[in-house]
Amino acid sequence: MKHKKSLFGTATAAVLTVVLCLSATPAAAAPPTYLGLFEVQSLDGSGNNPFFPTWGKAGTNYSRVAPARYADGKGVPVGGPNTRYLSNRVFNDVHQNVFSERGVSQWGFVWGQFIDHTIGLRAENGEPANIGFNGADPLETFTDDLGYIPFTRSKAAPGTGVRQQVNTVGSYIDLSAVYGDDPVRLDWLRAGTVDGNPTNNSAQLMLPGGFLPTRDSRGDPATAPTMAIDGRLLGQPNRAVVAGDVRANENIALTATQTLFAREHNRIVASLPSFLSQEDRFQIARRIVIAEQQYITYNEFLPAMGVTLPAYDGYNPFANANLSNEFATVGYRAHSQIHGEVEVATEASRYTAAQLAAIEAQGVEVEVDGAEVEFVIPLNVAFFNPDLVRSLQLGPLLAGIGAESEYRNDEQIDNQLRSVLFQVPVPGNEGCLDGPTLPQCFKGVVDLGAIDAERGRDHGMPSYNQLRKAYGLPQRTTFAAITGEASDQFPADPLLTPGNENNDPNCLDFTALFDNAGNPVPIGSANGATSAVRRCPLAARLRASYASVNDVDAFVGMVAEPHVPGTEFGELQLAIWKKQFTALRDGDRFFYDADPALPFLHDVFGLDYHVSLAQVIARNTDIPLSSLRPNVFLLN
Repeated sequence: MKHKKSLFGTATAAVLTVVLCLSATPAAAAPPTYLGLFEVQSLDGSGNNPFFPTWGKAGTNYSRVAPARYADGKGVPVGGPNTRYLSNRVFNDVHQNVFSERGVSQWGFVWGQFIDHTIGLRAENGEPANIGFNGADPLETFTDDLGYIPFTRSKAAPGTGVRQQVNTVGSYIDLSAVYGDDPVRLDWLRAGTVDGNPTNNSAQLMLPGGFLPTRDSRGDPATAPTMAIDGRLLGQPNRAVVAGDVRANENIALTATQTLFAREHNRIVASLPSFLSQEDRFQIARRIVIAEQQYITYNEFLPAMGVTLPAYDGYNPFANANLSNEFATVGYRAHSQIHGEVEVATEASRYTAAQLAAIEAQGVEVEVDGAEVEFVIPLNVAFFNPDLVRSLQLGPLLAGIGAESEYRNDEQIDNQLRSVLFQVPVPGNEGCLDGPTLPQCFKGVVDLGAIDAERGRDHGMPSYNQLRKAYGLPQRTTFAAITGEASDQFPADPLLTPGNENNDPNCLDFTALFDNAGNPVPIGSANGATSAVRRCPLAARLRASYASVNDVDAFVGMVAEPHVPGTEFGELQLAIWKKQFTALRDGDRFFYDADPALPFLHDVFGLDYHVSLAQVIARNTDIPLSSLRPNVFLLN
């Protein structure tokens, strides 16, 4: 995708196309412009497509690739195995790490979440539909004093006969995670007055001390935009940071990434001539940073994941950029990639002894070795703990995300997510926040894997085979065909109980680990393994859990598939990603390779969106570019 060298030629044709398109809707008010030349991209995605102005707009229904599948044809979820039961037998990694075979760093899942929080957020607050919890399950190792896993259905879209769901944010890759989808939120985020009109504010985003503002940064926290609060923040809600997306506090890696791109916006604003108006400077910076997010997504993130799209032929007004329900509910859930901890190594001189002690007191492992210090942050400590971004410092944290591999994208999910998501540990047990001792720290269970499968039923997702058919893939007739294993039978093993293997904890044992070269890795090793063999084949565990291949939940079958060579995905997940990211590119009138403003801004102001994530990190932190890999998404 080549940078257009001039505003003229192809770029002029694009401008004329835009003008002609807009003239086709005379009832619509003329959109605002910046520099008096270029259309301001709406915050909520409306009007991006001039023929279909609600395509990709916040507050519209997810589209569907396949018909909805409900038990009554309207909205009652289909039945199936209890999803915690499935989780204990399918998603349970019994504390064994298995890493990306392609050397994708933790930036894979961090950037994936950053994009997710830009393009999708379902409307919540539907009716309760809690997931049953069976403490007597022989494969259960956690305690749940509540007796169930909380689950609430997504809110039903109004006026639909068959239950549909609403995407509350715009579908376009437009950095709404930083800027928000409505002017009221943006008005609060921009430095200046808060009167509901962001256009009379400073071009700068409000970043006290270079970090995202907290709810009380403007005085009364009750007037701050709504932010999702859970875990540790429940006891100190005013420490929550405020950003364009309500989920910015979910984990420190996400908070850090949003901070990084808010800094990048302000850096670009500062580089622009002072004779420009504040609004022009804001919109120019916003347009460049949006293009950077798009460019990194399509030139670093997707290639790192092994996703190759058809060649780009320019903006297609008939490509619907709406997020599909299948993508949002099934295909983009890659939670097995999320590492159970974040490791940060940097100079010990950055921190005082008191600061190190305060970090350690939160449950972070701190090891000082001469002039160096290493922090190991369990994921549970990273949840809803935005102050930790300041304590660790932005540069070292962002560098640390790219310094270690993410987990292999498969059916196995770390217990930090699979059992104690956002849970607060019992007091006095800070030493058991990771690994086999994790159950000792918690008395409640929230299982993201079980919720992923349950959400598919809530949203009326097709079965696994139905979804394969919808994406042009052949249906599977055996469980072994799903997983790519040689057999779907339990082995004749003296350590297993004949006829009750699926309820035998020994069934989940890892019997062999291998690195990328095929060399054996010791069982229990925390590093090095990229493939694994378990005592019972996954296909056997699926066969014992489902009545038929045709009953397999779409999410469960998808994550059970073997990877397509050269990618991080099985066939179904890869097909879902390709279809959606092609639509997000082709159906976006402001995509970086189609927007006539970008070559103009390059020629006149020297602003170039062709950047790597490493360059953005180096420009906005004290980590030099030479200390980062050119492509931070890949370790090799």
